Amino acid sequence: MVYFPLQSLATALTVPKLGEADGIFLSLVLPTYNEGENIQAMVTTLVELLENCWSGRYELIVVDDDSPDLTWQKAFNLSETYPQLRVIRRMDGRGLSTAVIRGWQEARGNFLGVIDADLQHPPQVLLALLAEMERGADLAVASRHQSGGGVSQWSLVRRLLSRGAQMLGLLILPEVIGRLSDPMSGFFLVRRQAIADCPLSPVGYKILIEVTARGRIRWLAEVGYVFQERRSGQSKVTWRQYVEYLQHLCKLRLSLSSRFLQFCAVGLTGVAVDMAILFILTEPSLGDLPLSRSKIIAAQLAILNNFFWNDRWTFQDLTQGQNSPSQVSKRLLKFNLICWAGLGINLGLLNFFFNFSHFNRYLANALAIALVTLWNFWFNLKLSWRVTDV
Repeated sequence: MVYFPLQSLATALTVPKLGEADGIFLSLVLPTYNEGENIQAMVTTLVELLENCWSGRYELIVVDDDSPDLTWQKAFNLSETYPQLRVIRRMDGRGLSTAVIRGWQEARGNFLGVIDADLQHPPQVLLALLAEMERGADLAVASRHQSGGGVSQWSLVRRLLSRGAQMLGLLILPEVIGRLSDPMSGFFLVRRQAIADCPLSPVGYKILIEVTARGRIRWLAEVGYVFQERRSGQSKVTWRQYVEYLQHLCKLRLSLSSRFLQFCAVGLTGVAVDMAILFILTEPSLGDLPLSRSKIIAAQLAILNNFFWNDRWTFQDLTQGQNSPSQVSKRLLKFNLICWAGLGINLGLLNFFFNFSHFNRYLANALAIALVTLWNFWFNLKLSWRVTDV
């Protein structure tokens, strides 16, 4: 099958939820541009490999950016021999990352993958990645920096650039790059439900970082592989790819930071609620209740306030289609548990600042809240606002 898209894709692309249609379990995308010399060998090798254990349960999707060497035509001719092969010719778009997402949008399987079509990614490693996915991984990555991995004939300069890019990523985006031993890998599988309906807006040639940052990735597995040299065709690695990598890191940093700023803004409304209730309950002329008891009541009301605004604003993109009473209740329960754990830290800090450091009780309370804000954001992002109906 060949597609001729007529309209440009939106900046942020999403993968539909529906998967595993017609018995298809694995959808592997091969993004191509001027890979006419390699496409037949790559498709033939993949079919021979997958037919042994995945016959009838997989599809290969070539997404070609209207290659001058007619890669798309050569792939389409192969589809007459291999019915597992589908071909998309993009006449209005360029770039490996967006080509991958375009393929995933048409994919029918629950396991979505990407592999280069230039034979630099050993197809045999695909079976090890599939084994990790069957064990329950949300993301299985082929890594040059795991046991059994490496590069074949890279120059010292290229090795240093690769490692330097990884170190730069750790500085800019540690919570994402720190999960990956090979963030520049272009060979991986991801579970559809982990990225379904997540807005994906990658920059440049590497999509793995985008998937890891924006996807609902609980279990990440890595498999070592040796990166091979090209057999034919020209490498597309240039200085531009490293610049785009830096742009992507900065874009993700700003994006993820904006969510944290939203979380902090909501937290300020919670501080207002907390402070007001604490004032009412502890003032001698009003409630005149003990500090700790008053703090517990004030904190619970602030938690309810924060949950409402975070659910409707900060994490609204993660809750689309997840708004039944039971799903909201699950998020509220997890949010409460995490925040009450933070409250335990908060109470200890509050009493330390007030009773031992002799701070004003309102200043002590504000300092305690500030110190547990990062705790609450990190664990709620990882646990509370995930798809609850899996």
